[in-house]
Amino acid sequence: MENLMGLLRIHVHRGVNLAIRDVVSSDPYVVIRMGHQKLKTRVIKKNINPEWNDDLTLSIADPTLPVKLAVYDRDTFSLDDKMGDAEFEIGPFLNAVKMRLHGLPNGTIITKIQPSRQNCLSQESCIIWSNGKVVQDMFLRLRNVETGEVELQLEWIDVPGSRGL
Repeated sequence: MENLMGLLRIHVHRGVNLAIRDVVSSDPYVVIRMGHQKLKTRVIKKNINPEWNDDLTLSIADPTLPVKLAVYDRDTFSLDDKMGDAEFEIGPFLNAVKMRLHGLPNGTIITKIQPSRQNCLSQESCIIWSNGKVVQDMFLRLRNVETGEVELQLEWIDVPGSRGL
């Protein structure tokens, strides 16, 4: 607990135009890793544009570690097929949280992160003030696959008794 800074809630919203790994579709799910932590969404059957709307929560002790995401196709009688991967840094998001902003109008953009060769963003990612908290929306382009993106939203959760940011 003494190393814990807080929690990062990752809302895995949806996949867009994911790769087909079965005959005409896929049964996708997302695995998120950070350090030794591993979390999974539920499987959405026969859908290359799945809407998971799953909340996954990571304990953050080392904010310099990248968050790694991989999409898989669930198979019953063989190993699950990989449908691409991506990763992102949480540093810019945590810097916005550290500002300890209060009372901004809903939807105020705090900062923007541009897509580059150093990140997996497929479009500009905005860190915004939403309903009294800082959130970051991002579309990640999947690597090592012919097609696909995943939409996420990040939210910070302070934990009483942790070392905080």
